[in-house]
Amino acid sequence: MPGTPSSCACPSVDDTIRPDRLVLGFNTTHSWAEALLRQPFEKIIESGTPTIVTDWATAELAKGAANSFLGTKISFINSMAEVCEASGANVAELADLLGHDHRIGRHGMRPGLGGGCLPKDLADFINRADDLDAGQAVGILREAAAVNARRRQRVIDLAREELGGDLRGKRITVWGAAFKPETDDIRDSSALAVAQALHDLGATVTVTVTDPKALDNARKLHPELDYVEDPIAAVDDADLLLHVTEWHHFTTIGPKRLATRTTSPKVIDARGTLNTDQWRDAGWITRTLGRP
Repeated sequence: MPGTPSSCACPSVDDTIRPDRLVLGFNTTHSWAEALLRQPFEKIIESGTPTIVTDWATAELAKGAANSFLGTKISFINSMAEVCEASGANVAELADLLGHDHRIGRHGMRPGLGGGCLPKDLADFINRADDLDAGQAVGILREAAAVNARRRQRVIDLAREELGGDLRGKRITVWGAAFKPETDDIRDSSALAVAQALHDLGATVTVTVTDPKALDNARKLHPELDYVEDPIAAVDDADLLLHVTEWHHFTTIGPKRLATRTTSPKVIDARGTLNTDQWRDAGWITRTLGRP
């Protein structure tokens, strides 16, 4: 079972050697199998990692159920982001307020565009329920998936709004290609999904990342897009900048040095990690998901 991400340079490896629990599932008498499985995890178990022994069916559902819950939790705050945009509230501050309630908690309460493992696991769990003729029981998960997917469309809609409704001939720079920072993984990447949609609407889209491996992967999957490794050079003559993968490096780039390189200093922060006041003080028109 996956553990809780930490500050390790590679969260996946950290999750493997320091998981938040181990789940062992058996269908019949399992004493010999349990003893066999405990051997490779001996040090992890001795470190105090909770080890749950259960039946096969429960163990099989464990990972999918956990990630489905996380996807649903994210869908809730994404729904609140939509309400915040309509009301003028700030979803980041709202999430922090909710997180102080110990029954809710702050972890996993960050709005976003999704991508990567969670949407896939959510879909897999729904399909599994359908296979078991229990599809009606996961209606909330179907809606959660729809809410999360809707955030991508929101970014596209904001781009059209900022550029006068017609994207044909417009130049758009997308900061990000991987589905999350610190990785070259582009599976179900929101950044590339948004970039491709904007391209299909007639825009010239330039994608940039800080990890050239992700750039290479993206180029193979979407050869019709333009690619630039330097995020500063990528904004040259751009009509709009989209911040879609929250690489830390992007937050360290001074907006003043960028403003004069664009044809129009407009930025949509789809991750909410840019310093809005700093960008506005530098002359940028900023739009952030979940904020007025």
